[in-house]
Amino acid sequence: MKKVTLYTDGACSGNPGVGGWGAILIYGKSEKRISGAVENTTNNRMEVFAVISGLECLKEPCEVTVYSDSAYTVNAFNSGWLDSWEKSGWKKADNKPVLNSDLWQRLADLTKIHKVSFVKVKAHADIEYNNLCDKLATSAIKSFGEGQ
Repeated sequence: MKKVTLYTDGACSGNPGVGGWGAILIYGKSEKRISGAVENTTNNRMEVFAVISGLECLKEPCEVTVYSDSAYTVNAFNSGWLDSWEKSGWKKADNKPVLNSDLWQRLADLTKIHKVSFVKVKAHADIEYNNLCDKLATSAIKSFGEGQ
């Protein structure tokens, strides 16, 4: 199974507002950078969407290490929230619907194809690829605004 590193980040201008996401996939010496923007969204949606977008680029099952500065995204996996939400029919412990369940369901499906692990990184620290993802996400927001 190929080993891939995926760095991701999401951003939002206003929350909700125009959101952007960026992802960098690394396999061996190859890199692929992707990004995009969405109207009327939230930072959390963009963080999760960045991971989905990266995983959807993979053409075969891979072992993927995801690096994200989003506690929301990382904790959903590393703290077992996603499993609990799935088992409860996408309801939280207080029986209220899980926010962004459409994205979480897509991500859950992708983690059944790929072997995915999540690593939390510090935001706006000196982590080259995380900073590049932030630039991809914020540039996508700016480009979106210019296209209006």
